[in-house]
Amino acid sequence: MASLVRPSLLKQGLQASAPAQRVFSTARQPSTSTLAHQLRPAFARSPMPKSTRIAAFHATQRQQILPPLPQKVEGSVNTAVPVPNPDYTHGSYHWSFERIIAAGLVPLTVAPFAAGSLNPVTDSILCALLVLHSHIGFEACIIDYFPKKRIPKIRAAANWALRAGTVTLGLALYSFETNDVGITELVARLWHA
Repeated sequence: MASLVRPSLLKQGLQASAPAQRVFSTARQPSTSTLAHQLRPAFARSPMPKSTRIAAFHATQRQQILPPLPQKVEGSVNTAVPVPNPDYTHGSYHWSFERIIAAGLVPLTVAPFAAGSLNPVTDSILCALLVLHSHIGFEACIIDYFPKKRIPKIRAAANWALRAGTVTLGLALYSFETNDVGITELVARLWHA
């Protein structure tokens, strides 16, 4: 569907319909109604003015947020690729830990609503896993979208902002769990409101 509004296809469609319009222009009476104009077949419609056609699709210049670096090869053909040192805490253990957290969230999310609010310990475990799961997800976004090689300061600032937000969220949820009704009771009340 998006290809229908591309300027090149629009230009081709309008140029193809222009000769057909000249053929049928003497056989029909001009109509001033916009409804009649919309119901008219595509080959009988008048093409848009060229200025409108261009301005509708090219109002601003394309700008890249992070322009690409110059393409160059560092070293030679025989230079070995630098291999990072193995780190099991960030490698396989890290991914296994993420999967355990994600799988643990499923029963902890469903159980309080299926059997009622269980107890504050289960509610606290749910809150802790939600905070950890969110932290890991946002950390993955920072790693993916802020390359350490290109913008190390912005990446470090984003990591520190994430850590501060995670601690703030953890403290807020702890306060909410100990001084108020808890997250599962809040969701249940909102659901029944």
